[in-house]
Amino acid sequence: MNIGILGTGDVGKVLAAGFKTAGNEVMLGTRNPASGKLTDWLAQAGKGVQAVTFSQAAAFGEVIVFAIGWAHAKAVIDLANPASFKGKVVLDTSNPLFFEQQGQPPVLALGHTDSAGEQVQRWLPKARVVKWFNIVGNSHMVKPDFAGDKPDMFICGNDAAAKTTASELAQQLGWPPVIDLGDISKSRYLEPLAMVWITHLFNTGFNVNHAFKLLRK
Repeated sequence: MNIGILGTGDVGKVLAAGFKTAGNEVMLGTRNPASGKLTDWLAQAGKGVQAVTFSQAAAFGEVIVFAIGWAHAKAVIDLANPASFKGKVVLDTSNPLFFEQQGQPPVLALGHTDSAGEQVQRWLPKARVVKWFNIVGNSHMVKPDFAGDKPDMFICGNDAAAKTTASELAQQLGWPPVIDLGDISKSRYLEPLAMVWITHLFNTGFNVNHAFKLLRK
């Protein structure tokens, strides 16, 4: 599968490497594809991952992964050309974080009556947006292993087929089948759940080794 990833931060690069290892072709979208740091990383990643502009990554991807910090989300979508998202599955990893005080956990810029997932769907009304991978740290996004157990990933979105694709891709990365919470408005619950993860991160001195598991009886 051709996967376009918008964003070359840790999340984008971890997912790019994971998808490439699973046999997909990946293009990483960025403002500056010729960045020296990115060139070094690509050399290590090997064949199957390319750095391109945001618009090239969006046009290339059969599935597009949105891995951009919230402050730049709308600008990146505009640079990527919203028309390139039409009919495609968009996997939204974003959380609408706002940092009020240095050294303190961020707060949500949206919540209760709206969410980043819903906003991305409004910006891209012809895309099939799925909130995905926003509740785990990037170091455990690929092949998560917690003492031999695997965490769960919760998703939501309006399109059933898009959520099936999201689950299949999550399993390529070593996750169990995802847990579907419903339509994209359920991002209002998943984004605060990310704040639980982030708050615990700050409380433990930035220990990233935690994730969520739904226990059943």
